[in-house]
Amino acid sequence: MMKPEEATAIQDAQGTWEGGPLAKVLGRFPERRQTFETSSAEAQRFYTPLDVEGVDYLEDIGFPGQYPFTRGVQPTMYRGRLWTMRQYAGFGTPEETNERFRELLANGQTGLSTAFDLPTQTGYDSDHPMAAGEVGQVGVAIDSLADMETLFEDIPLDGISTSMTINAPAPILVAMYIVAAEKQGHPPNVIMGTAQNDVLKEYVARGTYIFPPGPSVRLAADLINYCAQESPRFNSISVSGYHIREAGSTAAQEVAFAFSNAFAYLDRCLEQGASVDDVAPRVSWIFNTHNYFFEEVAKFRALRRMWARSMKERYGATNPNAMMFRTHTQTGGSTLTAQQPLNNLTRSAIQALAAVVGGVQSLALSCYDEALALPTEEAQQLALRSQQIIAHETGAADTIDPLAGSYYVESLTNQLEEAAQAIIDRVEDIGGAVAAVESGYVQSEIQEASVAYQHEIENGERVVVGVNQYVDQDEDATPIFRPNTAVIDAQLERLARVRSERDQGAVDTALVGLREAARGDDSMMEPILDAVRSYATLGEMCDVLREEWGEYTPPTVV
Repeated sequence: MMKPEEATAIQDAQGTWEGGPLAKVLGRFPERRQTFETSSAEAQRFYTPLDVEGVDYLEDIGFPGQYPFTRGVQPTMYRGRLWTMRQYAGFGTPEETNERFRELLANGQTGLSTAFDLPTQTGYDSDHPMAAGEVGQVGVAIDSLADMETLFEDIPLDGISTSMTINAPAPILVAMYIVAAEKQGHPPNVIMGTAQNDVLKEYVARGTYIFPPGPSVRLAADLINYCAQESPRFNSISVSGYHIREAGSTAAQEVAFAFSNAFAYLDRCLEQGASVDDVAPRVSWIFNTHNYFFEEVAKFRALRRMWARSMKERYGATNPNAMMFRTHTQTGGSTLTAQQPLNNLTRSAIQALAAVVGGVQSLALSCYDEALALPTEEAQQLALRSQQIIAHETGAADTIDPLAGSYYVESLTNQLEEAAQAIIDRVEDIGGAVAAVESGYVQSEIQEASVAYQHEIENGERVVVGVNQYVDQDEDATPIFRPNTAVIDAQLERLARVRSERDQGAVDTALVGLREAARGDDSMMEPILDAVRSYATLGEMCDVLREEWGEYTPPTVV
């Protein structure tokens, strides 16, 4: 702690500097803006020890791999093992995506990250009228276990970690993954990966919800508790701040709303009889990384500290692994521009560097051409090469938490934690995450932040290179990649073949069991697994649950 006389000396010296050299320069050359801000806090002109005067090193910062994990979750971090390098991939048919997966693995990628098409995300089979025109267009189409088997053909599921961006029907897709691994000869306890399984953020950010919040949280908790017992190496939920930020939130809102959602899932798991020390170690995360480098570094440091304190103080966790915050990060898709798309290579690289300096466990870069269409193979490879350059050529992976001790970064870490905690407290006052979603509070807050950000771009307060300044009037904005609509016919043929070849009696029996489970309070996972093994389709299972639970209608947000 700083001695009073040291603080006084700094204050006096700063006053002399401000009245002398600073005032003289400002009189001749005013600063570019009256105020400078991150998304969540004002950026001061400079920082001194006075801005971190209240920080207790051992209590607030500590050492890597040790509570409160501010400096990282492992004692050696990247000096021992680099982060998992992923690229978000998935399009067309399972065969096409399998080919892309194997190509990425051959290029040095160390984990898979799967994108599903919109019908899959919303629980419709590819031949449903609601799926028309969307099959295989923004991700891979998965209708049944047969598709999941093809998706991972010749990819041993006991040796690869797979992330799946799936939410409302996540238990069904994970069940397909588990059974696909079984058919390769691997038991559930050896599979590795992550399912997003964070449906609460769908109501406020992405919109791929199906059922009302109550049964949706139940379904998410069933998957979490099942995996804690049967698939302990699989992260059964990846709570998403990413999509909250993509919808327009600030960094502090991203943290706060994601944490509030996580508390709702944990509370439901505990109501079902789970132990926080068993469940919390398998909670993983996905967060966004935007362009304000120092805010993003500070955010990841604040996230680790806040989670550790929440698990210890709010839930009484005693297992250090339950207090460990482990996150995947995707660079900011919403920060990419259709104008001058090659500029996005720079944006994504800087964002990725911030994530690495911030200490993430897994990383994927949004490709430079994503604002135009699905990424090309070249763009995917360049995104992966950016990670490899950061890992091996920059030195960023050689020292743990390299910006620790920076007056600015430590102060910003504290500011983000305080701002996020204030929002969490407000959500608690409303009644928790589910009540805050149902009331429209979360949606309104994100919308307000998003509109304010857009206004700053439109009035020129916020510069976006190539969009509102440094514009190329002769630019050709022709899309780089065009989806092949022929995949729809191929997927429909596969689905028809599965239905004609399966044991329909076994399917009917399994769906009756699923309906009975939905009407009760027991875990849904075994009935779902039975239905998957019978080759019941995703749409058939979700239709049973729609009939029992209904579909969600969102509140009007103005």
